[in-house]
Order: sequence, then structure tokens, then C-alpha cells
Amino acid sequence: MPKKATIEDMEIEIESNVLIPISDPFLKSYAEEDLTEKQLERRNLNWEIVFKAWSQSKESILSKKNRKTAFLEIAEEHQITELKVKRLFTRFWQRGLNKNAMLPDYMHSGGKGKVRELSQEKKVGRPRIYGEEEQGINITEDVKKQFRHVIKKYYRKSEKLTLNDTYQYLLKEFYSNKYHEGESVKYKVWDKSKVPTYNQFYYWYKKTEEPQLDIQLRYSKKEYELKHRPILSHSALETDGPGTRFQVDATIADIYLVSSFDRNLIIGRPVIYGIMDVYSRLITGVYVGLEGPSWIGAMMTLDNMTMDKVEFCKQYDIDIDESEWPAHHLPETIIADRGEFEGYGVEQLINNLNVKIENTSPYRGDLKGIVERQFRTINEKIKRKAPGAIQKEFRERGDRDYRLDASLNLEEFTKIIIHLVLNHNQRTIEKYPLEKAMIKEHLTPSPLNLWKWGLSNRKGSLQTVQNRSILRLNLLPKGKARITRAGIKFKGLSYGSDKALNDQWYLKRKSERIDVVYDPRSMDKIYIPYIDGRGFDTCYLLEMSSQYRGESLEEIEFYQQMLQELKQAESLNKEKKD
Repeated sequence: MPKKATIEDMEIEIESNVLIPISDPFLKSYAEEDLTEKQLERRNLNWEIVFKAWSQSKESILSKKNRKTAFLEIAEEHQITELKVKRLFTRFWQRGLNKNAMLPDYMHSGGKGKVRELSQEKKVGRPRIYGEEEQGINITEDVKKQFRHVIKKYYRKSEKLTLNDTYQYLLKEFYSNKYHEGESVKYKVWDKSKVPTYNQFYYWYKKTEEPQLDIQLRYSKKEYELKHRPILSHSALETDGPGTRFQVDATIADIYLVSSFDRNLIIGRPVIYGIMDVYSRLITGVYVGLEGPSWIGAMMTLDNMTMDKVEFCKQYDIDIDESEWPAHHLPETIIADRGEFEGYGVEQLINNLNVKIENTSPYRGDLKGIVERQFRTINEKIKRKAPGAIQKEFRERGDRDYRLDASLNLEEFTKIIIHLVLNHNQRTIEKYPLEKAMIKEHLTPSPLNLWKWGLSNRKGSLQTVQNRSILRLNLLPKGKARITRAGIKFKGLSYGSDKALNDQWYLKRKSERIDVVYDPRSMDKIYIPYIDGRGFDTCYLLEMSSQYRGESLEEIEFYQQMLQELKQAESLNKEKKD
């Protein structure tokens, strides 16, 4: 109940810290639409009592001497007890002298969240409307232990049993009689009135459910991390600007290609490699090859990443301006799969070029989800339009073999990929996390705009390549060539160089094996690196191998293998005739 005090006394008590400020323990916000009809009815009725008395008898109610009499008069007028009146005014004063102070505290009713100690003497809960006269059993602590036991033993296992199967094991272990029928063991479940129902089992499982643990034990931790973990951030937060982090990925295209030597020959499905800047989403490097995801393919992509894209596109008869694809740099960090970027080649990349390599954990492709998502989109576009594309994984009987529709060779397919990359670099990115400064400048979030804006307004970590020839010595694959009288032999091709001719290698170093560096995208040249690592000699394809000029290594190897098979078939035919 309120008591009388002077302002002076209260000010002194506040200054001396006898009275201290605290947060209002009763302060709450209520939305009218969230209140039930019963709550509103009780509130309005109680408010009518309190508001009328407070308006007419405020002085009497606040006076300690006259308060009891005032409460009795209010109780008599509204046909309620004095205790009820006292409680209403207590709530009114405690809870801010407003209408919602009269709301009943139904949230504290019923012991919500509290677990009752039960026994099997009397069944609690709503009686069954249908079914047996017996009403089942209570879920005591012992029964809960049985639930926990079977969930741990059967449900949280890699066999992935259903909850219903787990419930059957519960009945078999704890609520059945075991008997032998011949050599087999069988179980007879007790009467339904003596066992917990499936609904009870399901209720208590959901009440104590641990989804993270269930997924990790039923599937794997990798499955949880990949598909079910909370996603509370995005990749752009890890970057300071263009060049901070590049993501690299390879995907096998859903299309079959034909040989450039003979378009009737199908050579297989190409692999598309791509490198993307995390900050701007700009594709900075691309490579299309026929070898599976490998170190060589990854290195070709890195080589393309540092290449002048105007020059690169010109090789495929595509004319662009530098502003359409301005990327020709090394980043600070490259994020890749473990396969392509784990091994001997990574060390020289790190040591010679000062580029950090971060390999994702096994089965965690989501850690480089930006590039994976984009190249999946490119693959889907190819699948819809290009001839020879895989239309569905499993063909039905009588369906046409889509491989017979293949008509693109590797060079033509690479042209398509270049056009798709150029289109991507100009496309507006949905749901890009724009910075405040970007919004202020009305920036359209396309990869090209973000790249240019980042270079002007953010730190970035792009490294310009001073000597691309030295870079290529570090990136291009290495092999062993053999010096012969017919030239320098490598991969079945013949090469020659001015140095070899002037220094008489074909006579002095005949049959000697030497280290060479080659570009599998075009086998017109191979390179003999200097011992000091600062340069190389270039070897050119000789006329005797001129039919392979301008072709990739995969095409050449495919054609050579086909010729070998034809020779073997011819040899077998001769043997049969003889």
C-alpha cells in the first residue's frame, strides 16, 4: 500500500543512495491482437472498477486512515470481496496506473515448463475418448530413461531407423515377454493398457530433441556442416576489396564434344575451371579442358587469370575492350578444393608468387559457394541450349541418344563459355550485401561495377604480374622430352629450336632427356627453362608434326590413340587373312 512522504526526504534518500533506480520489473508491451477474449473481458471489467473508484475517491484511498473504509464501499458496490479490491489496486499502482495493468497473468498459470513427478498409481492427462477402458500408463522418470536408452541405441545411429521403428524396439526391450518358437526367439508385447503409446513416445522425443546431435550421429558431421548448420554470415565480410580472396572451382559440363580432326568422333565431356573474386563476383580466370579436375587444369586457370583478357579473347575471334574484362592480376589468397591445390605444385606457387592457398575441408564445397553457384548456373544455361547436352541423367527405353547430337568441338565450346563469362560480369547480382557508400552512390551491383568501385574506394590486394614469362614457368606443367636426330620429341610430336641446332644437340646430346614446360591448350610450342630460372628457350613445332598445329594436348592424344587402335585393328585383320 502507498505511504505518504515529502519530496525533500526522497531527494535526500536519493542523494545518499538509500533510494536507487532499478528497471521496472512489471513493464511489458502488449499487442491487442495477441490477447484472448477472456483476457480482454477480465481486463475491462477490473479496469471499470478501479478507474471509477480512483476518479471519485482518490484522496480516501491514498489516506492510510480512510483506505479500509473506501475499500469496503467499493467491494459492496461491485459485489466483490475487500481482498479483491485491495489486489486490484495493488496491481494498478505496481504496474503503471494504466489499463493493461489489469490484465491477468495467465502466462504463469498451469505450471508451464515444469515437470511433474508422476507415479503409476493414477493416470494423469486427458482420458481416451475411443478405445480400451484402460487408460495407459504415466510417463515416469523410469519410462523417460527407457525412452532415452532406445533413442541413443537405435535412433541415433547410421542405420537411420525411423522413430516408429525405434518405438517398436522400445516395446520389444521393455514391454514384452520373450519366448522361443523352435530355434527362433519371438516377443509378445504386453496389453496396450500397460505400455506407453507412440504418441507419448513421440511427445517426449520432441520435448528433448537435439537436432544437431541427431543429424551428426545419423548422417555425419560433414552432412550437418554442409546442409544444416546456421548460415549467419556471407563471404563478402571476409574481404577488404578486389583481390583479397579468389575462389576456384571445376565442374564437368553436361555436354559432349566432338573432335576437331573428325566431327563424327565424340571425345567426351569437358571440364570448366573458373576463378572468381569474392568481393566483386567478377570471373577473373577461365579454362576449358578435357582432363578431369586436376593440378594441370587448375594451373591453366591461374595462367588465364593473369593474362590480358583482350589478347585472350582475340585468340577465339572475340573482340572486347579492356573495360569489359579488366582482370589480369594475382590475388592475396586463393580458396580451392583439396584435390587440385594439395601437392608439390602448391609450394612453388606460394614460395615464388607470394600467394596464399586455403584448401577447404573435405565435403565442404559450401566454403567456396560463390564460384560453385555461378558455374552451376553457367552449366544449366549450356544444358538448355547447346547441342549434345545431357537432358536427363537416365534415358528411358527408346529415347534418342543425346550424344549423337554433339556438334561442338573444344574451341567452339570455349567461345560459348567466354561469352557466358562476359555476360555474367555485366549482370546485376541479386541480394548482394551493398555497403552504405555503394547505396549512397546509387551503384548497380554488377561484377564490373563492384570491381571498379572496389579499386577506387577499398584497399584490395591485387598484385600486378611484372614478368608473365617467369610466372608461366611456375604455373605451366612440366614434362620430359628426348633429343633425337628427328628433333626434340615430346608427346609424340617433333620440335626444334635455334639453340639446339646451333649447339648441335641432335649429335652431341642424342637420346638425352631434358626438362620442358608446355601449355596443354596449344602444343605449337614447348619451353626449355634456364637453370637460373630467369628465362627459357622456345621450341617450335616442326613441319613433320604440322597437322597438329593449333590443337590442344587432349585432342592430339585422342587422335593418336584412335590411330593406334586403327593400326591394331588392321594388324588383326591381316593375321586373320593369313
